[in-house]
Amino acid sequence: MGDFGVELARLRARRGWTVRELARRTSVSEGQICNLESGRRNPTSAVAAACDAAFGADGRLIELAETERRSTPADSPVEVDSLLAGYGRILEELKDIGRSSGPRFVDASLRSIARILTDTASHAEADRRDEIWLLTSRFAEYTGWMAQETGNSAEALRWTDLAVRWGANGGDEAIAAYALVRRASIAEHRGDAATAIRLTGQAEGHPAATPLIRAHAARREAQGHASIGDYRSCHEALERSRDHAHQDNRHGTRWGPRIENGNPRLIEASCLISLRRFEQAAALFAVELERHPTLPPDNNSRTRFTIRQATAMVGIDHLDQACHAIEALLPTIRNLDSATIRAELGCFVGQARTRQATPGQRNLVETAASAAHGQRPAWAVRR
Repeated sequence: MGDFGVELARLRARRGWTVRELARRTSVSEGQICNLESGRRNPTSAVAAACDAAFGADGRLIELAETERRSTPADSPVEVDSLLAGYGRILEELKDIGRSSGPRFVDASLRSIARILTDTASHAEADRRDEIWLLTSRFAEYTGWMAQETGNSAEALRWTDLAVRWGANGGDEAIAAYALVRRASIAEHRGDAATAIRLTGQAEGHPAATPLIRAHAARREAQGHASIGDYRSCHEALERSRDHAHQDNRHGTRWGPRIENGNPRLIEASCLISLRRFEQAAALFAVELERHPTLPPDNNSRTRFTIRQATAMVGIDHLDQACHAIEALLPTIRNLDSATIRAELGCFVGQARTRQATPGQRNLVETAASAAHGQRPAWAVRR
């Protein structure tokens, strides 16, 4: 990536170390590390060597430090383009790690980089601050999602509020619309479908909402309607979501997950479970997951949808197939350590406990119950 500070942050993110942890391992102050990662200071030879040794970088960090000292005066301003490009790539890398390894591996890095970027934005030249604030807002939004994945709704809401504030600093009001979708998701997972539906309606009608945000809002609304047994409203929301997703989404900052990861047919199948239309749900899951095994591509999404598929199979009395699917997933579920995935697993357990089972199946269900910690997703609650 060519820049010492960005490479230092990237290596730290991959290890899941906080600034404090790196400071402890290198005997370099936390403030100095923040200055290095934000590009406000160049490293000395001793600091570069200490960081290189801590990461086992085989001289890479030392080489970068020497190059920067030769080419950049010590009191030069932050090179904003390099910082934005580097931290943008780090955010995408952290998202990949979060999808495959769970929130605990990325939470510390996300928080510390957000702090570094807020400090950098405060000191940057006025005509470049907007871009830095927008990137900071993207870090905050994903930090909020990871907080929800750990089961900490209060922190999820706090970071979502920060994302809105920092996005506004950067001149982007669309994040305020997407934040309503995030709040609806939190309400849904605590079983408050009415609030979730109200918030998604506000998001879809927000003047700054992009077509992509409206698509996310309509999908979330559909799941809220399904959870209270309203098939017609659910179907109408799914149709609106498809219409929004087909509109031009190429302009502006893309808030929220990749829309293709939430395959609309898989969302529809999830809604059908809440509506207790298990046979239709199982058929849709079979097409989308079994005939297209690469969709969706990340472990977190695929795990959630496969658990839902197993729940649908229980609903049509295919308990043996469902148990085999869950048994294969248990190592991934434990690795991801995701509150939303554990909640999905709790739904499977609740359904499976209502069925007659062999001793082996009962043991598997109780093992799954232990992994789920007794949590149930809001989309499975029928009122």
